[in-house]
Amino acid sequence: MKKIQLVNGKKELKWFIDFPHELYKYDSYYVPELFIAQRDLLTKHPFLKHSEIALYLAFDGDQIVGRIAAILNKNHNEFNQTKDGFFGFFDTINDIEVVRLLVNEAEKWLKEKGVTKIIGPCNPSTNESVGLLIEGFDSSPVAMMTYNFPYYQKLLEEVGFTKMTDLIAYDFDMNDFDDKPLKVMNVFRERLERKGITIRLGNLKNFDEEVEGVRAAYNQAWDKNMGFVPMTDEEFRYLAKDLKMVLDKDFLLVAEHAGKIIGFALCIPDVNQIQKDIKRGRLFPTGLWKLLTRKNKIKGLRIIALGVTEHYRRMGIEAVFYGIIMEKAIEKGIQNTEASWILEGNDLMNRAILNMKGRPYKRYRIYEKNVV
Repeated sequence: MKKIQLVNGKKELKWFIDFPHELYKYDSYYVPELFIAQRDLLTKHPFLKHSEIALYLAFDGDQIVGRIAAILNKNHNEFNQTKDGFFGFFDTINDIEVVRLLVNEAEKWLKEKGVTKIIGPCNPSTNESVGLLIEGFDSSPVAMMTYNFPYYQKLLEEVGFTKMTDLIAYDFDMNDFDDKPLKVMNVFRERLERKGITIRLGNLKNFDEEVEGVRAAYNQAWDKNMGFVPMTDEEFRYLAKDLKMVLDKDFLLVAEHAGKIIGFALCIPDVNQIQKDIKRGRLFPTGLWKLLTRKNKIKGLRIIALGVTEHYRRMGIEAVFYGIIMEKAIEKGIQNTEASWILEGNDLMNRAILNMKGRPYKRYRIYEKNVV
Protein backbone atom coordinates (compact mmCIF):
# COMPACT_ATOMS: atom_id res chain seq x y z
CA MET A 1 0.00 0.00 0.00
CA LYS A 2 1.32 3.44 -0.98
CA LYS A 3 1.43 6.26 1.57
CA ILE A 4 2.96 9.71 2.16
CA GLN A 5 5.14 10.61 5.13
CA LEU A 6 6.26 14.05 6.28
CA VAL A 7 10.01 14.33 6.80
CA ASN A 8 10.49 14.98 10.49
CA GLY A 9 13.96 14.37 11.85
CA LYS A 10 17.50 13.56 10.76
CA LYS A 11 16.76 9.97 9.72
CA GLU A 12 13.94 10.95 7.35
CA LEU A 13 16.00 13.87 5.99
CA LYS A 14 18.80 11.45 5.13
CA TRP A 15 16.29 9.22 3.32
CA PHE A 16 14.97 12.26 1.44
CA ILE A 17 18.44 13.35 0.28
CA ASP A 18 19.61 9.83 -0.59
CA PHE A 19 16.53 8.66 -2.53
CA PRO A 20 17.81 9.90 -5.94
CA HIS A 21 20.97 7.81 -5.56
CA GLU A 22 18.84 4.66 -5.52
CA LEU A 23 16.51 5.87 -8.25
CA TYR A 24 19.31 6.73 -10.70
CA LYS A 25 21.90 4.13 -9.70
CA TYR A 26 21.89 2.55 -13.17
CA ASP A 27 21.83 5.87 -15.06
CA SER A 28 25.29 6.76 -16.41
CA TYR A 29 24.44 10.47 -16.73
CA TYR A 30 23.31 10.99 -13.14
CA VAL A 31 25.42 13.24 -10.89
CA PRO A 32 24.87 12.90 -7.11
CA GLU A 33 24.44 16.09 -5.13
CA LEU A 34 26.85 16.49 -2.23
CA PHE A 35 25.07 15.28 0.89
CA ILE A 36 26.39 18.05 3.13
CA ALA A 37 25.35 20.75 0.63
CA GLN A 38 21.81 19.34 0.28
CA ARG A 39 21.45 18.94 4.04
CA ASP A 40 22.47 22.56 4.64
CA LEU A 41 20.25 23.81 1.81
CA LEU A 42 17.24 22.16 3.45
CA THR A 43 18.04 23.03 7.06
CA LYS A 44 20.40 26.03 7.32
CA HIS A 45 20.03 28.14 4.18
CA PRO A 46 19.10 31.83 4.75
CA PHE A 47 16.08 31.24 2.47
CA LEU A 48 14.48 29.47 5.42
CA LYS A 49 14.60 32.66 7.52
CA HIS A 50 11.86 34.22 5.41
CA SER A 51 10.16 31.19 3.82
CA GLU A 52 8.91 27.68 4.61
CA ILE A 53 9.51 24.19 3.22
CA ALA A 54 7.69 20.92 3.93
CA LEU A 55 9.37 17.71 2.73
CA TYR A 56 7.46 14.54 1.88
CA LEU A 57 8.41 10.96 1.05
CA ALA A 58 6.22 8.45 -0.77
CA PHE A 59 6.38 4.80 0.37
CA ASP A 60 5.19 1.58 -1.19
CA GLY A 61 5.25 -0.68 1.83
CA ASP A 62 8.63 0.04 3.41
CA GLN A 63 10.22 1.09 0.07
CA ILE A 64 10.72 4.78 -0.74
CA VAL A 65 9.32 5.46 -4.22
CA GLY A 66 9.18 9.27 -4.45
CA ARG A 67 9.83 12.63 -2.83
CA ILE A 68 8.65 16.23 -3.11
CA ALA A 69 9.07 19.57 -1.32
CA ALA A 70 6.24 22.06 -0.88
CA ILE A 71 7.71 25.56 -0.75
CA LEU A 72 6.22 28.85 0.38
CA ASN A 73 8.53 31.62 -0.83
CA LYS A 74 7.21 34.58 1.11
CA ASN A 75 9.68 37.05 -0.39
CA HIS A 76 8.54 36.03 -3.89
CA ASN A 77 4.90 36.66 -3.02
CA GLU A 78 5.62 39.97 -1.33
CA PHE A 79 7.82 41.23 -4.21
CA ASN A 80 5.45 40.10 -6.98
CA GLN A 81 2.18 40.65 -5.09
CA THR A 82 1.07 37.08 -5.75
CA LYS A 83 -0.15 34.03 -3.83
CA ASP A 84 2.16 31.49 -5.44
CA GLY A 85 3.49 28.29 -3.99
CA PHE A 86 6.29 26.15 -5.34
CA PHE A 87 7.31 22.52 -5.51
CA GLY A 88 10.79 21.12 -5.87
CA PHE A 89 13.22 18.31 -5.03
CA PHE A 90 10.84 16.16 -7.07
CA ASP A 91 11.86 12.58 -7.84
CA THR A 92 9.73 9.53 -8.43
CA ILE A 93 9.47 6.08 -9.91
CA ASN A 94 7.41 5.86 -13.11
CA ASP A 95 4.07 5.54 -11.35
CA ILE A 96 1.19 8.01 -11.74
CA GLU A 97 -0.35 6.96 -8.42
CA VAL A 98 2.84 7.96 -6.59
CA VAL A 99 2.94 11.32 -8.36
CA ARG A 100 -0.70 12.04 -7.52
CA LEU A 101 -0.06 11.28 -3.85
CA LEU A 102 3.03 13.51 -3.76
CA VAL A 103 1.47 16.44 -5.63
CA ASN A 104 -1.80 16.25 -3.68
CA GLU A 105 0.09 16.38 -0.38
CA ALA A 106 2.17 19.37 -1.52
CA GLU A 107 -0.96 21.14 -2.80
CA LYS A 108 -2.81 20.47 0.43
CA TRP A 109 -0.02 22.02 2.52
CA LEU A 110 0.27 25.03 0.19
CA LYS A 111 -3.49 25.57 0.02
CA GLU A 112 -3.57 25.84 3.81
CA LYS A 113 -1.03 28.68 3.41
CA GLY A 114 -3.41 30.59 1.10
CA VAL A 115 -1.69 29.67 -2.17
CA THR A 116 -3.67 29.87 -5.44
CA LYS A 117 -1.03 28.58 -7.88
CA ILE A 118 1.82 26.07 -7.63
CA ILE A 119 4.97 26.52 -9.73
CA GLY A 120 8.06 24.38 -10.20
CA PRO A 121 10.27 22.58 -9.95
CA CYS A 122 12.41 25.03 -7.97
CA ASN A 123 15.02 23.76 -5.54
CA PRO A 124 13.98 25.81 -3.57
CA SER A 125 13.96 29.02 -5.67
CA THR A 126 15.15 30.41 -8.99
CA ASN A 127 18.39 31.36 -7.24
CA GLU A 128 19.24 27.65 -6.96
CA SER A 129 18.70 24.81 -9.44
CA VAL A 130 15.41 25.05 -11.31
CA GLY A 131 13.37 23.45 -14.08
CA LEU A 132 12.48 19.99 -15.35
CA LEU A 133 14.72 18.61 -18.08
CA ILE A 134 12.58 17.91 -21.17
CA GLU A 135 15.23 17.84 -23.95
CA GLY A 136 18.89 16.81 -23.88
CA PHE A 137 19.01 13.51 -22.03
CA ASP A 138 22.19 12.33 -23.78
CA SER A 139 24.71 13.91 -21.41
CA SER A 140 25.20 14.68 -17.74
CA PRO A 141 24.09 18.01 -16.30
CA VAL A 142 26.73 20.65 -15.64
CA ALA A 143 27.25 22.26 -12.24
CA MET A 144 24.08 23.49 -10.51
CA MET A 145 21.75 22.27 -13.27
CA THR A 146 19.00 19.69 -12.87
CA TYR A 147 18.61 16.19 -14.26
CA ASN A 148 15.68 13.78 -14.36
CA PHE A 149 14.23 10.85 -16.26
CA PRO A 150 12.25 11.65 -19.46
CA TYR A 151 9.03 10.19 -17.99
CA TYR A 152 8.77 13.01 -15.43
CA GLN A 153 7.28 15.34 -18.06
CA LYS A 154 4.38 13.03 -18.90
CA LEU A 155 3.64 12.33 -15.23
CA LEU A 156 3.51 15.99 -14.20
CA GLU A 157 1.34 16.93 -17.16
CA GLU A 158 -0.98 14.02 -16.38
CA VAL A 159 -1.68 15.46 -12.91
CA GLY A 160 -2.57 18.87 -14.34
CA PHE A 161 0.65 20.85 -14.69
CA THR A 162 1.03 23.00 -17.81
CA LYS A 163 3.98 24.87 -19.27
CA MET A 164 4.77 28.24 -17.72
CA THR A 165 8.05 28.87 -19.56
CA ASP A 166 11.13 27.09 -20.87
CA LEU A 167 14.78 27.65 -20.04
CA ILE A 168 17.48 26.99 -22.62
CA ALA A 169 21.06 25.78 -22.15
CA TYR A 170 23.57 26.47 -24.92
CA ASP A 171 26.74 24.55 -25.65
CA PHE A 172 29.91 26.05 -27.13
CA ASP A 173 32.33 23.53 -28.59
CA MET A 174 35.66 25.26 -27.99
CA ASN A 175 37.31 23.12 -30.70
CA ASP A 176 34.96 24.63 -33.28
CA PHE A 177 34.51 28.09 -31.84
CA ASP A 178 33.60 31.11 -33.96
CA ASP A 179 36.22 33.75 -33.11
CA LYS A 180 33.92 36.66 -34.02
CA PRO A 181 33.46 37.68 -30.33
CA LEU A 182 37.24 37.92 -29.97
CA LYS A 183 37.52 40.17 -33.02
CA VAL A 184 34.86 42.63 -31.86
CA MET A 185 35.81 42.52 -28.19
CA ASN A 186 38.69 44.99 -28.38
CA VAL A 187 36.68 47.42 -30.52
CA PHE A 188 33.87 47.47 -27.98
CA ARG A 189 36.29 47.65 -25.07
CA GLU A 190 38.04 50.74 -26.45
CA ARG A 191 34.68 52.40 -27.07
CA LEU A 192 33.55 51.64 -23.52
CA GLU A 193 36.78 52.97 -22.02
CA ARG A 194 36.27 56.26 -23.82
CA LYS A 195 32.96 56.49 -21.96
CA GLY A 196 34.65 55.75 -18.64
CA ILE A 197 33.43 52.13 -18.45
CA THR A 198 36.04 49.54 -17.53
CA ILE A 199 35.94 45.75 -17.53
CA ARG A 200 38.11 44.10 -14.91
CA LEU A 201 38.60 40.86 -13.02
CA GLY A 202 36.75 40.49 -9.74
CA ASN A 203 38.81 41.29 -6.67
CA LEU A 204 38.88 38.09 -4.62
CA LYS A 205 41.29 39.60 -2.09
CA ASN A 206 38.62 42.11 -1.12
CA PHE A 207 35.86 39.54 -1.58
CA ASP A 208 33.27 40.84 0.89
CA GLU A 209 33.23 44.34 -0.56
CA GLU A 210 33.14 42.96 -4.10
CA VAL A 211 30.20 40.73 -3.25
CA GLU A 212 28.20 43.69 -2.01
CA GLY A 213 28.73 45.59 -5.27
CA VAL A 214 27.88 42.53 -7.35
CA ARG A 215 24.72 41.90 -5.31
CA ALA A 216 23.47 45.42 -5.97
CA ALA A 217 24.11 44.98 -9.71
CA TYR A 218 22.42 41.57 -9.71
CA ASN A 219 19.27 42.84 -8.05
CA GLN A 220 19.03 45.64 -10.64
CA ALA A 221 20.06 43.68 -13.74
CA TRP A 222 17.73 40.72 -13.18
CA ASP A 223 14.74 42.58 -11.73
CA LYS A 224 12.52 42.11 -14.80
CA ASN A 225 13.26 38.42 -15.29
CA MET A 226 10.47 35.92 -14.76
CA GLY A 227 10.48 34.59 -11.21
CA PHE A 228 13.05 37.13 -10.01
CA VAL A 229 13.11 37.97 -6.31
CA PRO A 230 15.83 40.22 -4.85
CA MET A 231 18.25 38.11 -2.84
CA THR A 232 18.74 39.15 0.75
CA ASP A 233 22.24 40.11 1.76
CA GLU A 234 22.56 36.90 3.75
CA GLU A 235 21.33 34.73 0.84
CA PHE A 236 23.74 36.35 -1.60
CA ARG A 237 26.70 35.95 0.75
CA TYR A 238 25.77 32.30 1.36
CA LEU A 239 25.78 31.66 -2.39
CA ALA A 240 28.97 33.65 -2.91
CA LYS A 241 30.76 31.69 -0.18
CA ASP A 242 29.77 28.39 -1.85
CA LEU A 243 30.85 29.58 -5.29
CA LYS A 244 34.15 30.96 -4.02
CA MET A 245 35.26 27.41 -3.19
CA VAL A 246 35.20 26.46 -6.89
CA LEU A 247 35.69 29.86 -8.51
CA ASP A 248 38.49 30.52 -10.98
CA LYS A 249 39.57 34.15 -10.56
CA ASP A 250 39.80 34.58 -14.35
CA PHE A 251 36.08 33.93 -14.74
CA LEU A 252 34.61 36.59 -12.49
CA LEU A 253 34.36 39.76 -14.58
CA VAL A 254 33.05 43.13 -13.44
CA ALA A 255 31.93 46.18 -15.44
CA GLU A 256 32.42 49.45 -13.58
CA HIS A 257 31.50 53.08 -14.19
CA ALA A 258 32.38 55.96 -11.89
CA GLY A 259 33.40 53.46 -9.20
CA LYS A 260 30.08 51.61 -9.30
CA ILE A 261 29.57 48.03 -10.50
CA ILE A 262 27.07 48.10 -13.38
CA GLY A 263 27.31 44.50 -14.55
CA PHE A 264 29.14 41.25 -14.05
CA ALA A 265 29.78 37.84 -15.57
CA LEU A 266 30.36 34.73 -13.51
CA CYS A 267 31.50 31.33 -14.72
CA ILE A 268 32.26 28.26 -12.68
CA PRO A 269 34.23 25.12 -13.55
CA ASP A 270 31.96 22.16 -14.22
CA VAL A 271 32.63 20.39 -10.93
CA ASN A 272 30.05 17.80 -11.91
CA GLN A 273 32.83 16.18 -13.92
CA ILE A 274 34.33 15.25 -10.54
CA GLN A 275 31.15 14.98 -8.50
CA LYS A 276 29.85 12.30 -10.85
CA ASP A 277 32.40 9.94 -9.30
CA ILE A 278 31.65 10.82 -5.67
CA LYS A 279 29.56 7.92 -4.43
CA ARG A 280 26.25 8.99 -2.87
CA GLY A 281 27.59 12.55 -2.61
CA ARG A 282 29.74 11.79 0.43
CA LEU A 283 32.94 13.79 0.87
CA PHE A 284 34.42 11.09 3.10
CA PRO A 285 36.38 8.93 2.87
CA THR A 286 37.46 9.74 -0.73
CA GLY A 287 35.13 12.42 -2.12
CA LEU A 288 37.02 15.41 -0.76
CA TRP A 289 40.30 14.02 -2.10
CA LYS A 290 38.78 13.70 -5.57
CA LEU A 291 37.54 17.29 -5.49
CA LEU A 292 40.91 18.65 -4.39
CA THR A 293 43.12 16.62 -6.71
CA ARG A 294 41.03 16.77 -9.89
CA LYS A 295 39.94 20.42 -9.82
CA ASN A 296 42.67 21.56 -12.21
CA LYS A 297 41.75 18.81 -14.69
CA ILE A 298 38.19 20.02 -15.30
CA LYS A 299 37.59 20.68 -19.01
CA GLY A 300 34.09 22.14 -18.78
CA LEU A 301 32.79 25.59 -17.86
CA ARG A 302 29.36 27.01 -17.09
CA ILE A 303 28.46 30.65 -17.66
CA ILE A 304 26.15 30.92 -14.69
CA ALA A 305 25.33 34.64 -14.72
CA LEU A 306 25.92 37.48 -17.14
CA GLY A 307 24.02 40.73 -16.86
CA VAL A 308 24.18 44.50 -17.08
CA THR A 309 21.97 47.08 -15.38
CA GLU A 310 19.31 48.46 -17.69
CA HIS A 311 20.83 51.89 -18.42
CA TYR A 312 24.07 50.32 -19.68
CA ARG A 313 22.65 47.64 -21.97
CA ARG A 314 23.25 47.54 -25.76
CA MET A 315 26.60 49.29 -25.32
CA GLY A 316 28.74 46.22 -25.96
CA ILE A 317 29.48 45.26 -22.35
CA GLU A 318 27.89 41.83 -22.79
CA ALA A 319 29.95 41.23 -25.95
CA VAL A 320 33.17 42.08 -24.10
CA PHE A 321 32.22 39.71 -21.28
CA TYR A 322 31.64 36.86 -23.74
CA GLY A 323 34.84 37.65 -25.63
CA ILE A 324 37.00 37.57 -22.49
CA ILE A 325 35.33 34.37 -21.27
CA MET A 326 35.92 32.58 -24.58
CA GLU A 327 39.50 33.85 -24.84
CA LYS A 328 40.31 32.58 -21.33
CA ALA A 329 38.49 29.29 -21.90
CA ILE A 330 40.56 28.58 -25.02
CA GLU A 331 43.74 29.59 -23.20
CA LYS A 332 42.97 27.19 -20.33
CA GLY A 333 42.14 24.24 -22.57
CA ILE A 334 38.41 24.21 -21.82
CA GLN A 335 36.67 21.87 -24.26
CA ASN A 336 33.01 22.75 -23.67
CA THR A 337 31.29 25.82 -22.26
CA GLU A 338 27.62 25.93 -21.32
CA ALA A 339 25.64 29.16 -21.09
CA SER A 340 22.65 28.47 -18.86
CA TRP A 341 20.00 29.10 -18.21
CA ILE A 342 18.39 31.58 -20.63
CA LEU A 343 14.66 32.29 -20.59
CA GLU A 344 13.14 31.35 -23.95
CA GLY A 345 11.54 34.81 -24.12
CA ASN A 346 14.84 36.66 -23.67
CA ASP A 347 15.21 37.42 -27.39
CA LEU A 348 18.21 39.73 -27.00
CA MET A 349 20.32 37.17 -25.15
CA ASN A 350 19.19 34.20 -27.24
CA ARG A 351 20.01 35.99 -30.51
CA ALA A 352 23.41 37.05 -29.20
CA ILE A 353 24.34 33.49 -28.21
CA LEU A 354 23.07 32.03 -31.49
CA ASN A 355 25.14 34.61 -33.39
CA MET A 356 28.20 33.23 -31.59
CA LYS A 357 27.22 29.74 -32.76
CA GLY A 358 26.05 28.60 -29.37
CA ARG A 359 24.07 25.39 -29.84
CA PRO A 360 20.80 24.99 -27.89
CA TYR A 361 21.23 21.47 -26.56
CA LYS A 362 19.15 21.21 -23.38
CA ARG A 363 15.73 22.56 -22.51
CA TYR A 364 14.18 22.81 -19.05
CA ARG A 365 10.55 23.57 -18.26
CA ILE A 366 8.91 25.41 -15.39
CA TYR A 367 5.35 24.25 -14.81
CA GLU A 368 2.34 25.84 -13.18
CA LYS A 369 -0.99 24.60 -11.88
CA ASN A 370 -3.90 26.40 -10.25
CA VAL A 371 -4.67 25.27 -6.73
CA VAL A 372 -8.41 24.89 -6.17
